[in-house]
Amino acid sequence: MSAAHWSLLLGILLISMVLAGTLLARIPLSSAMIYMCLGYLLGPGWLGLIAPDPSRDAASLELMAEVALLISLFTVGLKLGVPMRDRRWQLPLRLAFPSMFITVALIALIGIFGLGLSPGAAILLGGILAPTDPVLASGVQMEVGKRPDPVRFSLAGEGALNDGSAFPFVLLGLGLLGLHDLGSSGWHWWLVDLMWSTLGGLLIGALMGALIGQLVVYLRTRHHSAVGLDEFLSLGLIAISYGVAQLCLASGFLAVAAAGLALSRVSEHPLAGSVSLDGHPGDEPRATHSHHASAAMTRAVEEFNEQLERLAELAMVLIIGAMLPHAVPEAMAWWFLPVLFIGVRPLAVLAGTLGRPLPGLQRAMISWFGIRGIGSVFYLMFALHHGVDGALASHLTTLTLLTVAASILVHGITVQPVMAWYARHKSGGP
Repeated sequence: MSAAHWSLLLGILLISMVLAGTLLARIPLSSAMIYMCLGYLLGPGWLGLIAPDPSRDAASLELMAEVALLISLFTVGLKLGVPMRDRRWQLPLRLAFPSMFITVALIALIGIFGLGLSPGAAILLGGILAPTDPVLASGVQMEVGKRPDPVRFSLAGEGALNDGSAFPFVLLGLGLLGLHDLGSSGWHWWLVDLMWSTLGGLLIGALMGALIGQLVVYLRTRHHSAVGLDEFLSLGLIAISYGVAQLCLASGFLAVAAAGLALSRVSEHPLAGSVSLDGHPGDEPRATHSHHASAAMTRAVEEFNEQLERLAELAMVLIIGAMLPHAVPEAMAWWFLPVLFIGVRPLAVLAGTLGRPLPGLQRAMISWFGIRGIGSVFYLMFALHHGVDGALASHLTTLTLLTVAASILVHGITVQPVMAWYARHKSGGP
């Protein structure tokens, strides 16, 4: 296709989404389901207008998925407004670390004893499929504020953190396959890939978000400068946090999520004698007012990122749909998906949250909405780009694409009725 044809196709697609937006919001389907079906129709499975190949295009697809993931992680981080010392953080932290580790271990065991994979390939499969992706289910997305629903907050917090916490296990699987240096006796993996990558990513991201956020607020409130261009602030902070973390051998994903968390917590510093503008109709005075500059900055960055996130979701899920013909159903045991969704996920949630009082309904909701998405696609492309090929590449591609597609469909169909029922139950309805 020529550039003109691509431009025409993209324009028709975007305008169609605008015109049909209200109608799509009324039907019990997630936007990801519609994008994936469109991708399949546009791909080699139907019209053949786009033809992404996981093996041939692994490098470019890895980059696309990485950018989409970074945008999503930063956006989710901005929305997690619960104070960091609040006990409600215990649950998403348990889900993002102990439960994620248990998920990798369970999938690896299934890979070894059920699918006949080598230990390295099985651990790699676990690392690819362990991360969850709440962004792909708009009905489960986080509510902004300091008192969000515990289920939504836990799923959003888990999704913001476990894309980074899964990376060490992808590297471990690659290392056991001879495609990554684990160091003598695995010291490099333990100290750098696991411990430093996790802690360093969080620290670097928090530092970047806090320093840059405080600098912008200071300039706006004390000097009435650095006003506007919040889009550049958003993209710049994502890029700096990711770049510094990667250069320091830390997790760029955790750094970007932590940067979003830190930016949303930049403190206001009211000037002596100034008064609040609550109820003021304009936004511009708030951007430079010492009582409101931080909140105005966070709101502007969040609004921009939400729009970016929608475009990233559209692009990546279209690509996922177009890649589905590369999945060979015969390469995957029929029982794998049911075991993953209704066996592995609930067991990992239960084991990771032992000892913490959690109502049965909330535990069941969290267990069900372990949505797989862009993170899994990124790790698949990362593995293919870093040397996985042949039969193993085909096997991992099939398992990952079918898992993500099934998750988009199954969770997309159930999210609206299940979350509506959950809301009625919370309010005391039938």
